[in-house]
Amino acid sequence: MSSDISCKDGASTKSNDGVCEVNDMLPNMSTTDDREVIVSVCANCGKEGSEVTNTCNKCNSVMYCNAACKKKHRHKHKKDCERRVAELHDEALFKQPPTEEDCPICFLRMPYLIPAQMYMSCCGKVICCGCIHAVALRDDLCPFCRTPTPFTDEEMINRYKKRMELKDDPIAIYNIGNFYADGSHGYPQNYIKSKELYHRAGELGCAAAYNNLGNAYCNGRGMERDEREGKHYYELSAMSGNVYARHNLGDLEMKAGNMGRALRHWIISIEGGFKVSLESIKRSYKMGNATKDDYANALRSYQIYQLIILT
Repeated sequence: MSSDISCKDGASTKSNDGVCEVNDMLPNMSTTDDREVIVSVCANCGKEGSEVTNTCNKCNSVMYCNAACKKKHRHKHKKDCERRVAELHDEALFKQPPTEEDCPICFLRMPYLIPAQMYMSCCGKVICCGCIHAVALRDDLCPFCRTPTPFTDEEMINRYKKRMELKDDPIAIYNIGNFYADGSHGYPQNYIKSKELYHRAGELGCAAAYNNLGNAYCNGRGMERDEREGKHYYELSAMSGNVYARHNLGDLEMKAGNMGRALRHWIISIEGGFKVSLESIKRSYKMGNATKDDYANALRSYQIYQLIILT
């Protein structure tokens, strides 16, 4: 059976038995009176027109006129679909992550690393530690809203609860999830509750919560060990810009023997200032698993990050 070939004018040819193969050029483009007209073609029967609206819901690369055609063509499209889905996933995974918001006080780029920033439970702002230190030298007030710093765990937890219940604050939810996971600050150790809070915080945009879920699954902390599920949450966290999750993905890929993918993950985390990833590439270079250029590129990326943060 010959394959379907897209013609230059946007039309498509059919195989000898009249069944159309996957058309990577969909939707086809044809011109009429100098205006572009989009023509959708069913990948199974070759039908054209506005009735062809049923798209493959996994790869979105082919269209069908109805569910019956989609089902009939499924076995022919399966390999191409899986390949395209994997490509789309990698495009999203290795895309440059979003940058942190600038510090609301000094308006400089916020460091990715957790020790270099601080969450304020009074106003919900994340402030760089440079501004925190500068204000602390004068008084014990929040640099943003001028609320006095809490001096007891009870006062701090009450602020977290208030922001969690009234503001749906993802960082407050994440922190209380940590309290349950560690059994600290007066909370009983409860992994089920911490998992629920991590999920909630992650869905609201807290990348660190997904990283903690990945750690819990990969280490079997409070739940059955499941590296595949842990990798899933690491990916969600890394795509949101968490350098710790990105480094962990590199470690998983290295253990699986995928050094190329491991190096890509580590380079992205180094660009976010995570020096541990730089050390991982250094060790890989010494062991012969990375090239001299890989290590040189990693060093340059880390130096560029330092220049951006320090200037």
